Amino acid sequence: MIRIISVGTIKEKYFLQACEEYKKRLSRWVKVEEIEIKEEDENKYSNIETLLEKEADKILKHIKKEQFIIACDVNGIEFSSEEFSEILRKNMNSSKDITFIIGSSNGLSNEVKRRADLLLSFSKLTFPHQLFRVLLYEQIYRGLSIIYGTKYHK
Repeated sequence: MIRIISVGTIKEKYFLQACEEYKKRLSRWVKVEEIEIKEEDENKYSNIETLLEKEADKILKHIKKEQFIIACDVNGIEFSSEEFSEILRKNMNSSKDITFIIGSSNGLSNEVKRRADLLLSFSKLTFPHQLFRVLLYEQIYRGLSIIYGTKYHK
């Protein structure tokens, strides 16, 4: 199973449709579960660290020990699509569920980053949260299409 934990919700219909399309395509290979966590209101906190800790508490409630955790972080490691597919293959072959974590616009707490087995970066560029979720779905689909030998990845 692949699980995607995201802080924040997708509001634009076209981003939702794109995620649903990739989820449908992925369903022939793997079950996908999506967990949305409500983003904390920045105005309620005196500093970002406290806000991130609150979000971390909510994220960590959904994580189990036997999962392979990939936290999406701008300072993480960048991979080619082939390298990324190998990470997916290795963990799927070991029967581990793979959980991706997407933080809020403020990022992820150090606690969540420490819990992750891998910090993954798509780029040094900053992406809107909702677009990034679509990109993640697409890259998971691309990675699995490489594993299963479909013509999607060229």
